[in-house]
Amino acid sequence: MSRKSPADAQLVAAVRRLLRYGLPVTPASADAVLLDLRGVVARAVDPTDTASLTTALDGTLRGLLARFPDVRYASAARALFGLSPAEPGQNLTVRRDLAAEQAGHEAHHFRKRVEPKLIEKIAWELLTDADRFTRSPMIAPRLAPVGHRQLVQADPFAWEVAEHEEHLARLWSAIYAARAELLAVERLISLRADRMEILRTAVTAAWRWATARAEAISYTTAFVPEAGVSADEVVALAGWTPALTAAQASRLVEAATGGASREQFVAALHGEPGLGNAWTEGFFSPPASPEITPDEQNGQLP
Repeated sequence: MSRKSPADAQLVAAVRRLLRYGLPVTPASADAVLLDLRGVVARAVDPTDTASLTTALDGTLRGLLARFPDVRYASAARALFGLSPAEPGQNLTVRRDLAAEQAGHEAHHFRKRVEPKLIEKIAWELLTDADRFTRSPMIAPRLAPVGHRQLVQADPFAWEVAEHEEHLARLWSAIYAARAELLAVERLISLRADRMEILRTAVTAAWRWATARAEAISYTTAFVPEAGVSADEVVALAGWTPALTAAQASRLVEAATGGASREQFVAALHGEPGLGNAWTEGFFSPPASPEITPDEQNGQLP
């Protein structure tokens, strides 16, 4: 890992202190430097409330540990912070012993040589997550409970505001629906589920993604000054998808436009198996290895 700035060093220290308590994160165990991360603030229901920020930090860490990039040490990292295979309430000594066992190291060696690198890696992942939110072109609007009817006044300005909110709601509904199906595909692949089940889910993901892209095109076309981003940048928020040519992506959108159901979407593409294969087979291709900097390569976990 490359040399860290002072801010990065503070983050590493905060993650190290958090390790004493493990997960779930509590207001007492979370330093301000962690709660102030852009990815945490963006996920908080109320970014001005410490409890809400704490919940967002807990969820962020669980997600990062679930997708820990070093496969060999993923189970050890989770155990170290109190997630399965560890059990709730275990103290740090017990968690360290279990993590060392999961990593295949002697306990003393694990604590002195491996644990510091795992902490640095988690801090680095938190910084990377925050950077993604910093560079994100759009962030989903937060919703709050409403106890009364929201009438729209008979006024052109009020109509414009309501229409904008309508577009936003449809857009984010489609983005999250696509994300759910893309995650479902990856989960089934990880579970080594039946290939036909994976393919069916991948087709559903294609339909949801195409619907989301159609909504993104509609939104960015109608609200270009407000959006300031392209449809591709918006739909990318749903998650990774197999590589498609511009023509293939347009064809998928065409099949999904107009509120097409999944059945209508599949029927529209029935005579184009090549397009379907380009999408579905992309999920079965080996994932690219994450880039490792020379500093990280020299300092890889032992």
